[in-house]
Amino acid sequence: MERAVAECVGVLGAVTGRDWEGVRAGRLEWSCRETAVHIADDLIAYAGQLAGRETEGYTPFEISLEEGAGNADALRVISTTGALLAAAVRTTPREVRAFHPYPFRSANREGFAAMGVAELLLHTHDIAEGLGVRYEADAELCGFVLTRIFPHVQPGPTPWRTLLWATGRGELPGRAPVTAWRWSNNLVIGTERLTLQGVTPAAATDLSTVGDGGFEWIEGGPIEGTRVGAGLVYKQYEDGVHRPEWGMYVLVRREDGRAVGAMGFHGVPDESGRVEVGYDLVEGARGHGYATEALRALSGWALDRDEVRTVVAHVERGNRPSHNVLTRAGFRVAGEDPEQTAYELRPSRA
Repeated sequence: MERAVAECVGVLGAVTGRDWEGVRAGRLEWSCRETAVHIADDLIAYAGQLAGRETEGYTPFEISLEEGAGNADALRVISTTGALLAAAVRTTPREVRAFHPYPFRSANREGFAAMGVAELLLHTHDIAEGLGVRYEADAELCGFVLTRIFPHVQPGPTPWRTLLWATGRGELPGRAPVTAWRWSNNLVIGTERLTLQGVTPAAATDLSTVGDGGFEWIEGGPIEGTRVGAGLVYKQYEDGVHRPEWGMYVLVRREDGRAVGAMGFHGVPDESGRVEVGYDLVEGARGHGYATEALRALSGWALDRDEVRTVVAHVERGNRPSHNVLTRAGFRVAGEDPEQTAYELRPSRA
């Protein structure tokens, strides 16, 4: 956050003597001055959401500059509101989620940080474009934004060009122009004892190697199955076929915020409405009903979607605990071969 603020203030600080009121900010309908105020307004709004633990809507306030405040003063306000958001991000526990409308009505501290950085980079670009100033955002900051709140966007030749294209501000060879867009915070599905937290491409990259994906795991986790699944998620992202709600979820205990396993889909539903689910638990979390509880929630969420008619799972015939999980979750045997048993679950209305 601090780096993005420094970029914004550094680039625009060189042109505070110019007319910001009478110049349109790039492709926006706002003037450069209005856009600068918008940056500050979003930064303080995001900080307020986290600090106030708002869950139902936005805190009802907005920011304005004092009469007579100049362009340099607007940048001072951006610096201050950016510092407040950075402080809110640092001091908010990882498990806290606050209201944001797109697309699943909440975001965690990492999501708000990524949205704040996006506001800074993109609107600095808009103002600079309006004033005829050359600006190219830091590639690492752009990658931070793309891999957290643009999980549906296939990486392009450079993170900055990809971010501009994904937000309707530029072109990429071989890709259609973007005329409407929204960023996407990760989906979280709650159960009595768990939260199923959608894995972003950034977390998947970390989990697929030797990292923890930003989660605090119980002893022994994450296990190999989780790392393999995370690698598949990142491969789908690189190929441009990742749809985050049909990806991987880490299972986090409500009581202590620690991750106990992972569960997710192998891909989007097929043309017949079938989607396959898989899961694993760290050994120390087995035998407590976590997998059954999570599977009921995730399969129920899937079957509520219009595009899903059947949730399927395949289990090695000798894996009795996994057979028991599927049976308790309401799945029925749909077929067998010498190595695996196929299970399926259909909605009760079918």
